[in-house]
Amino acid sequence: MKVEDLMTTDVRTVGPDASLKDVAALLAEHRIGGVPVVDEGRRPLGVITKADIVMKELAEPPAKHGLFGRKKDDGAEAKAAARTAGEAMTAPAVTIAPAMPVTSAASRMVESGINRLPVVQRDALVGIITRHDLVRVFARSDAEIEREIRDDALAGTAWPDSIQVMVRDGEVTLRGQADSIGEAEMLPLQVRHVLGVVAVDAELQAWDASREEPVKITTHV
Repeated sequence: MKVEDLMTTDVRTVGPDASLKDVAALLAEHRIGGVPVVDEGRRPLGVITKADIVMKELAEPPAKHGLFGRKKDDGAEAKAAARTAGEAMTAPAVTIAPAMPVTSAASRMVESGINRLPVVQRDALVGIITRHDLVRVFARSDAEIEREIRDDALAGTAWPDSIQVMVRDGEVTLRGQADSIGEAEMLPLQVRHVLGVVAVDAELQAWDASREEPVKITTHV
């Protein structure tokens, strides 16, 4: 599954000159946690979230820094003094392309500690994907997970019909004949990365050319 299959294309955005009052009203009206800040060409400049606005509300006024004053924190002071989306946003925006796998979006969110990714194509915003979207996919039925495994992971194998796929509560069982030892080793790892899969138990037969006999490759991931 790719990002473009899951992203929202009707994206609420604000310009860098939007007031924080207007941003707060937009987030409250549409019950969303954040929006991309874009320029006139819809190029993402950053993202402003409820957390950015709350940070401003909780921030102390900029302190005077004398010889023995507190250590200066330019980021915190900028948030405290912010009046517009461009001043309060987190920048640069962490983005992703629509053709990227959904698993890449999940990894990027976790690594960056963020809840949403603007989706960008040719430098312009085309959508947004959030952690909520990923959770929704993870909660899919076993039948939907099995369908994606057959349509995606098994589609690249030489003999997809030679491999049985069973899914129960997100746990996948693979049995059958793989085209090669390499395929038998890699296929369970590919299946494990399908969203909604919690474990893979694979026993696949493959021909060992060096020994001139079939071997069984057992994998648990």
